[in-house]
Amino acid sequence: MFLVACIVLAFTSASVHVQAQNKPNIIYIMLDDAGYGDFGAFGAQQVKTPVFDQLCKEGIKFTNHYSGSAVCAPTRSVLMTGLDTGHTPRRDNTAKGGKQALIEKNGRPLVFLGENDLTVAQSLKNAGYVTGGIGKWGLGNPGSSGVPEKQGFDYWFGYLDQVHAHNHFPTKIWDGGKMIALPGNEDGKKEQYVPYMQEEKTLEFIKKNYQKPFFLYLAYTPPHSKFEIPNNDPVFGQYKGINGGVQVQNYAAMITRTDQTVGEIMNLLKELDIDDNTIVFYTSDNGPNKQFKKYLNSTGGLRGAKRSLYEGGIRAAMAVRWPGKIKAGTTSDFIWDMRDFFPTACEIVNTKIPEKLSGMSVLKTLQGGQQKGRKFHYWEIHTPFQQAVRMGNWKGIRFGTKEALELYNLETDVAEKNDVAVDNPEIVKKMETFLKTARIPTPYFPEVEFSKKNKK
Repeated sequence: MFLVACIVLAFTSASVHVQAQNKPNIIYIMLDDAGYGDFGAFGAQQVKTPVFDQLCKEGIKFTNHYSGSAVCAPTRSVLMTGLDTGHTPRRDNTAKGGKQALIEKNGRPLVFLGENDLTVAQSLKNAGYVTGGIGKWGLGNPGSSGVPEKQGFDYWFGYLDQVHAHNHFPTKIWDGGKMIALPGNEDGKKEQYVPYMQEEKTLEFIKKNYQKPFFLYLAYTPPHSKFEIPNNDPVFGQYKGINGGVQVQNYAAMITRTDQTVGEIMNLLKELDIDDNTIVFYTSDNGPNKQFKKYLNSTGGLRGAKRSLYEGGIRAAMAVRWPGKIKAGTTSDFIWDMRDFFPTACEIVNTKIPEKLSGMSVLKTLQGGQQKGRKFHYWEIHTPFQQAVRMGNWKGIRFGTKEALELYNLETDVAEKNDVAVDNPEIVKKMETFLKTARIPTPYFPEVEFSKKNKK
């Protein structure tokens, strides 16, 4: 009788495991400030990203994928809420106006996610997923309604505040709903390098939760400033000879070292036998800083950089891998952006896509099908105020609502060198008509009629 009970129990446990794993795991990996041209599969000559490149070979490489914004906080807001920057709560790193904006002690006006905001993490949690996040959150500081544990995450390790995330050797870090001390970094010491801790926490989360369906959002902080990596890291030595000084060398090493972390993740998925049932997205949050464009061609020849809505600021390399579901070695020029992840994740796990998202599911494209894209893609940013529109191969950008719209044909001019607005008045008119309804007004991020141009 005891033997029978043990057999039944073992069978039941195995059945529960199989049933749970019928729901695919979702891992979304996002580097911080790595450029479109910082990945080998997208033409990088000096920075090495062998794991990213392998994911492109084993899955699908998107050449027309876009960030949510040109800086970190609004990009994260777009990704989490499925709303573009004309509708998402956070539209720039800091707010410009509005008496309700949360003012921190240092005077920064910040807008966090609120109690009524819905995130992709909450939707997946409601669908039975364990939800975890590691890295930089940027959408709610301690004590606010925007902390990740109040926005659908069962667990978060890393930074809540974007400025706190500038330091890779902080004296404290957010771990499981509270700030914990990092004594190895006190009194000027640098003994606890957070990117190493992020890797450790990632592998721990997967090992702990692999028998249940999980969503893991990896908003890794490298290569964001400060540009630091321990000198005894083997990757550091790979870049000693490149031009641009220590900052450029560290930046390149940080990208490669984080790519190695992704390799550890992929190895663990195979070891735990959940590789075939896990879809992995791998990208970066926005364009690079200008100095890396100069020394490393980090934008891949695209105009602009971080904080700019030209292509170099918002076009983001993307690889997606899902064995057996996504055809290996595929390259797609389908146009989509980070707001589309939310509805795509919902369709992947077969749960209802919330109403009023501005994103669309791209699951059909991921699996090799043909789907109709949206007519207009929209971005705005407020330092300085800019608005950008993509309509097919046409790209428009303006610096203030009363400024003339610049127009570029990305099919023939991906570097946005030739403004063809004068020759295409009908296209300009369509974009200007769209822009009249492209955003919901907010006191925190007001429109500006005329704005300083940022054309570099």
